[in-house]
Amino acid sequence: MLRLPYGHGPTGYVVSVRRPEVGDEVEYAPGRRAVVTDIRRGDYYLRSFGNREWPVRDPDGLTVTRTRAERAAAGEL
Repeated sequence: MLRLPYGHGPTGYVVSVRRPEVGDEVEYAPGRRAVVTDIRRGDYYLRSFGNREWPVRDPDGLTVTRTRAERAAAGEL
């Protein structure tokens, strides 16, 4: 299956299909967003505002909505 470098996420935002990195904002379920806080032995960990960090069950289901650099440019870091 050929994957284009950019696509539209479930919320209509243009998103990258690259693997998430620490600091990236991701959509882990329709309309649900969190930040990748750590990658331990290939396992991704997320945190959303007011919640504790949790491991991701399906890393292939993560969609990068904003990179760490984009969040920094917006003054969020």
